Amino acid sequence: MTANQTSLHPSGESSTPSKEKPLANSPPVVIPSSADAETRTPSSSSKHDTKRLLETSQAGSAPPPPTTARPRPRLKASKAAMSLTPAALSHLRTLLSGPNPQYIRVGVRNKGCAGMAYHLEYVDKPGKFDEKVEQDGVTVLIDSKALFSIIGSEMDWVEDKLSSKFAFKNPNIKDACGCGESFNVQPTSDNVTAS
Repeated sequence: MTANQTSLHPSGESSTPSKEKPLANSPPVVIPSSADAETRTPSSSSKHDTKRLLETSQAGSAPPPPTTARPRPRLKASKAAMSLTPAALSHLRTLLSGPNPQYIRVGVRNKGCAGMAYHLEYVDKPGKFDEKVEQDGVTVLIDSKALFSIIGSEMDWVEDKLSSKFAFKNPNIKDACGCGESFNVQPTSDNVTAS
């Protein structure tokens, strides 16, 4: 078709080709201004129509509902991984009262008749995954690798005529050597049944 030709629309009218705006054929949306509202007496039907027009014209741009910040969950107090007796507390206070602030870390090493023995050492700072046990102002660390072997234990300080040492009352022990220096938390092979 050339610029001088006309074409017929489906309605039967002839028109010349021209560039039309995309929304040129859409009906206009009329929103009454405040000046128009003052000159007319508002009726209940016109108020309803105005509200409906505003709702339909702004349907896609409704503001999002306000969000409320959720309160952070509170941590419940739990039982300490290890308890300390008064005798252990007083001896730990004397050990830790030096000029350099240090911690005592309780761990487990593979040694002895039954397989494992307690190991205590001084450390300058807690390890990344060490468990802190704080009781009456005394802090003791539990090595993360030994936590499942020690959890629920009671640390005591025992003195007799021949020796003085930290003693542990551990409910997890399944087997121990005769002298009491080493223990095992794994079930012995006699208790395990083959399937």
